[in-house]
Amino acid sequence: MTVLATAESATGSLRLSAADADELLAIARTVIRQVPGGRIDDPTMLAACRQAAMLMPASLRGTLREFRRESGERGAALISNLPVDEPSLPSTPGTSTSVQRFGTVPALLLMMIAAELGEPVAFRPEKSGALVQDVVPVQGKEDFQGNAGSVLLSFHNENAFHPYRPDFVMLLCLRADRDRVAGLRTACVREVLPLLSRESRAALSSPDFVTAAPPSFGTGGSTAPHAVLSGAPEDPDIRVDFAATKPLGPGAEQALEELRGLCEKVAHTVVMHPGDLAIVDNRVALHGRTAFRPRYDGADRWLQRTFVLQDFRRSRIGRLGDGHVID
Repeated sequence: MTVLATAESATGSLRLSAADADELLAIARTVIRQVPGGRIDDPTMLAACRQAAMLMPASLRGTLREFRRESGERGAALISNLPVDEPSLPSTPGTSTSVQRFGTVPALLLMMIAAELGEPVAFRPEKSGALVQDVVPVQGKEDFQGNAGSVLLSFHNENAFHPYRPDFVMLLCLRADRDRVAGLRTACVREVLPLLSRESRAALSSPDFVTAAPPSFGTGGSTAPHAVLSGAPEDPDIRVDFAATKPLGPGAEQALEELRGLCEKVAHTVVMHPGDLAIVDNRVALHGRTAFRPRYDGADRWLQRTFVLQDFRRSRIGRLGDGHVID
């Protein structure tokens, strides 16, 4: 029986059965044979992945759909024991521009699972618009507040500055760090909200914050003033990047600091292992990473990342030719 660690799971330790992992491996390899040499972002490959998604174990598909509808108190889920085809993995890439363009088992699993959550998307300025991106430490960028760094990565919504920021962020572990200390950290507004003071909740709901684009986009400037909390007061969305969001007044500054402290208080950490897939609801949960020490020897930590939009139509104006890359 396929099992998904839901947002209510305290440890994220639930695993796919060996039989279901073998079934997923066979499905992915079938897609590779059907579209030999196929590029991930080719419409033919994406269509094949959408069709293949319907063949995934029913319990996995059903639970993904439930998570899409309601991501729970923690706004995050974990699937373990996915077949990442470890024996065929090359050395861990070592550049910040590394992406996966062609069909591999891990990349196709990301595309199939994305099809159950919505539609995969990428942003042209970041990682050249690839739908499957490598998250690896890069020598010389240890202090970088982004996917190439290895210091503590502060809490953030993915692409908090962008009007079409992802609804879901998927992170699939292909290779763990040598010391097994690199942990994905999450903090959900649903756990923070009851702890926030009334004054801070009001301040965070006012358009008194600006957020800069991350360095990975290579662009300057900031957003128009926006609120950190928006939507239903009892279950708001959150929009913040503690490395890039700036308050516009003392009240906003105090509220942002209270929010930062509470995110640390409610934070959950999962040390990911090969075959672990974390899914973060980017609307209600922030994520970050603990520090770790890379060796730069070809065996460093290696995740692959895919973004998903549940409401694909909303971003149509930003996607040339109704493709999957947002300009």
